[in-house]
Amino acid sequence: MAAILSVRDLVKRYDGGFEALSGVTLDIEKGEILALLGPNGAGKTTLISTICGITEGTSGSVTVGGHDIVNGYRDSRRMIGLVPQEINLEPFERVINTVRFSRGLFGKPKNDAYLEKVLRELSLWDKKDSRIMELSGGMKRRVLIAKALSHEPEVLFLDEPTAGVDVELRKDMWKIVAGLKASGTTIILTTHYIEEAEAIADRIGVIAKGELLLVEEKQALLTRMGQKQLQIDLTTAIEAVPDALAAYKLELVDTGRALLYSYDTRGERTGITSLLADLASAGLTMRDLQTKQSSLEDIFVGLVAGDAA
Repeated sequence: MAAILSVRDLVKRYDGGFEALSGVTLDIEKGEILALLGPNGAGKTTLISTICGITEGTSGSVTVGGHDIVNGYRDSRRMIGLVPQEINLEPFERVINTVRFSRGLFGKPKNDAYLEKVLRELSLWDKKDSRIMELSGGMKRRVLIAKALSHEPEVLFLDEPTAGVDVELRKDMWKIVAGLKASGTTIILTTHYIEEAEAIADRIGVIAKGELLLVEEKQALLTRMGQKQLQIDLTTAIEAVPDALAAYKLELVDTGRALLYSYDTRGERTGITSLLADLASAGLTMRDLQTKQSSLEDIFVGLVAGDAA
């Protein structure tokens, strides 16, 4: 399938030499959800801002639906919806007029039925005649989302859309994301809530210091980089791991009442059978066993820590 968004060797360098983006290359297919993860200052917002034409790249190219973002700015921007981090709305304007105006900016004909649908999905319909200044912070965030959806974009950027908002809005947001995906909308999400990315994304991208460290299908990434841990609960607490078990690199936890053993899920052998046999030979009695799979957060932290080293 052809990419709806294509980024090639994108560099953003500021006066003074700071490079916010270092040759980012990325293809995103129509209808997929890509979660872009990275620490503060990694380049997530700069990447989105450059694709959306808010800032200009130093070199490289970006196309949206085949339209170059520089030479075909109007056509490419018309395909994009953006929910920014910062709330910047006209305080004295009414909600319905705000989304109508945003739709009109993109040359879309009037369609109040569609706007009503969007506002209802965002639990904003009963606030349609309220002025922005009368809304809570969470409601203002909903208006930003409604504005981004007002012109029916094919590519939607969500830049930390649920940061600092209530649980109810987060749940509403992900319902809308699921519906948009079902209708074929392509979604690029940045978030600090890694569990959300793990729950809804098709692919995961990790960016740090302006470099895209990886982009991979979520389940493949969890399988490839994930480790499992086996926790062995002991009947009697010990003060140290016996020397005879040193080769297993066990970690003593729970004040000496349990041992943690990490193993690669891709390995031909896990080593568990020999570990349990050696455990008995060392005079340790097992009370219980439990396993834990590495989460996306574990993988993310490991990648970023490795890049920083």
